[in-house]
Amino acid sequence: MTARFELPAELNIYSALETRDALLAWASEQAAKGPEFLEVSASHVQEVDGAGLQLLAALSHMDPPWRLVQASEAFCTACRSLGLTDWIDPRYLQGA
Repeated sequence: MTARFELPAELNIYSALETRDALLAWASEQAAKGPEFLEVSASHVQEVDGAGLQLLAALSHMDPPWRLVQASEAFCTACRSLGLTDWIDPRYLQGA
């Protein structure tokens, strides 16, 4: 079982650099363990902008692939607004 990465409450341009560094370090550590996919949780995200979503888009170009396992309403709304509905697939979201 892979450890989850919990996105911060503010997933925006102001937290993008810090979140990116933590996300990449975590992804590298998890990838070394050989999981089928990486689990990312956005359950605590209250504010999100394009910069925050770009971090996840960049993660999409890495192996192994990632999937969202929990999401706040704010995160889901942002994804729907930008046409990223594949990220909030109810087959993977817990409690969706």
